[in-house]
Amino acid sequence: MTIQQLEYIIAVDKFRHFGHAAEACFVTQPTLSAQVSKLERELDVILFDRSKMPVIPTETGEILIAQAKRVVMESKGIFETIAQLKGDVGGILKLGIIPTLAPYLLPLFIKSFIGKYPNVRLHVQEMVTEDIVKKLKNDELDLGIVVTPLNEAGIEEKPIFYEKFYAYLSKNHPLLKKESVKIADILGEDLWVLQQGHCFRDQVVSLCDQSKFKGLNFQYESGSLEGLKNLVNRYQGITLLPELATFGLSSEEKIRLRSFDGEQPIREVSLVLTRSYLKKRQVELLYQEITAAIPATMISKNHGKVVKFK
Repeated sequence: MTIQQLEYIIAVDKFRHFGHAAEACFVTQPTLSAQVSKLERELDVILFDRSKMPVIPTETGEILIAQAKRVVMESKGIFETIAQLKGDVGGILKLGIIPTLAPYLLPLFIKSFIGKYPNVRLHVQEMVTEDIVKKLKNDELDLGIVVTPLNEAGIEEKPIFYEKFYAYLSKNHPLLKKESVKIADILGEDLWVLQQGHCFRDQVVSLCDQSKFKGLNFQYESGSLEGLKNLVNRYQGITLLPELATFGLSSEEKIRLRSFDGEQPIREVSLVLTRSYLKKRQVELLYQEITAAIPATMISKNHGKVVKFK
């Protein structure tokens, strides 16, 4: 049994196709198939049901593939350990980040991070939380930045900061007469929201009374917070913006922001990783760079009231 063979069966499980797995591993399909078959003979088990299309692992195969992932990760950890002992800070760091954070958070720390650590190649992918968790578990990402808590088995959460929700109002909106608003105030209005699949949509639904929320007259669902903001600027209505998304607003746009009465509802933003994650030094340095770029008031949980999301 070799690490290479374990990587081959992990690839077949990921792509559910021998040809695609071979391409990803940069070998020919006959080479990969022969090595998988050799491993099966050595272990005296069948790892994949080749009669199905796509190929699926057998019950025994699922158990062994899960163990193979742990073994391969531990083998990679040897190189990470040596690098840390030598004081090296380099390599590839694959980061997933949700769309309602990416355009506002990344510009705050990326330039500084890559300037300090030029040997770290930071690969950033923007995707929804569900995909980030899936890719973390499949070892396709090193870490993610999402809204927590997730309460996901095998995932470690490291809170970074807490950001408030703000109501963003259209020009000449009646609520502009108020210095602050209540959740009940926005339920009687057309509320612009994100499309299904975005966690910020779920957060808005959770923040509001869900039964009333479902009865609103949604005219449009955008794929980005910038799209929602532009709609509010041009038409009548309200949207909710997280705190970082308000930093780049113009002076006129900031006049149309309203905080909520009483204790401010906030969301917790965290680094998420598998519990056996590697590249600990790079992750810690990235965490430090992000917290240094965030206003000190946002680091404390006392910034407001954390909204519990399901």
